[in-house]
Amino acid sequence: MAVDSFPARARKISANIGAHYVDKARKLPWRIPPGGNLPDPYHVWLSEIMLQQTTVGAVKAYFEKFTRRWPTVQSLAHAREADVLAAWAGLGYYARARNLHKCAVQITEQMGGIFPRKESELLKLPGVGSYTAAAITAIAFGERAVVVDANIERLVARLFAIDTPLPKGKAEIRTAMDAITPKKGAGDFAQACMDIGATICTSKNPKCPICPVQKQCAAFAAGTMEYFPVKPPKKAKPLRRARFFWIERHDRILLATRPPRGMLGGMRSLPDDGWAAGNDGHARPPIAGRWMVHDNILQHSFTHFSLAVDLAVYQDEKIATDRDSDIWWPLDNIAEAGLPTLYAKAVQWKLKEEI
Repeated sequence: MAVDSFPARARKISANIGAHYVDKARKLPWRIPPGGNLPDPYHVWLSEIMLQQTTVGAVKAYFEKFTRRWPTVQSLAHAREADVLAAWAGLGYYARARNLHKCAVQITEQMGGIFPRKESELLKLPGVGSYTAAAITAIAFGERAVVVDANIERLVARLFAIDTPLPKGKAEIRTAMDAITPKKGAGDFAQACMDIGATICTSKNPKCPICPVQKQCAAFAAGTMEYFPVKPPKKAKPLRRARFFWIERHDRILLATRPPRGMLGGMRSLPDDGWAAGNDGHARPPIAGRWMVHDNILQHSFTHFSLAVDLAVYQDEKIATDRDSDIWWPLDNIAEAGLPTLYAKAVQWKLKEEI
């Protein structure tokens, strides 16, 4: 359906969505109420990076923790990357945290702590893609930009019955969003669309009776709301295998630091066998000795594969390791180690197994 053939309809959609936001905007810690002053660009950037592939509910506490600890982009830039990664633990997709720190350093050292206003300049920053650049431009600086996240993608695909399968259909959805984005107040409008997509125009069982654009929605008129957006068939995820190693001494657990590049790069973890997205681990222990292996203590799902984890527990009294890189962490303070969720699950399994 060609949206440029319906300028009056597009205007009505814009007006209804804008009015709905004034009355129903979600209260979020990084937001300014509709029609208020522009928010702090640091808050907008930080929240948008955190919200990539993560729910609002999960992000709230992390946002508040980060802004208490690092209230400005300059303070975040001066933090140690290891501390940023540890604070991010549990939020997932850890490349975001590494890029977050790199971006803070770049803005502080090369831009005097001032975020660029233009999408083209924002796109040059580490971890900032087309969606994030548009969101910062519109929300933080009040400039017109076409913002399309997953919630907006679903809302717009339904409004205009865009049936070209994703990812090819993204271009048509962006064109449709462009047609309904107002010249003024693009930031509030984008956030209004996000709210509708998140709370009303949901993937399953959309709440069409309370939707402010129900009368303008082509999918609702046809009764095909859940058909949109059209997605390609899901591919089966490969199953990889990994082995983690538990070495305990005097109520302290031996931790490792993962290689700086690759999955969970730079994070503290249990020692493991070199597993990766593309291959199983080798299962060889880091030191010689007697080991008790607990098979398949957990399975963890990543975006493109699943990981089945064994845990090998060291049985000998003598521990033949004294490397400078060894990290002996108090077990009663393990929550402060900032372990990724995958490794935290293994620790929780072991501690529960001992009860």
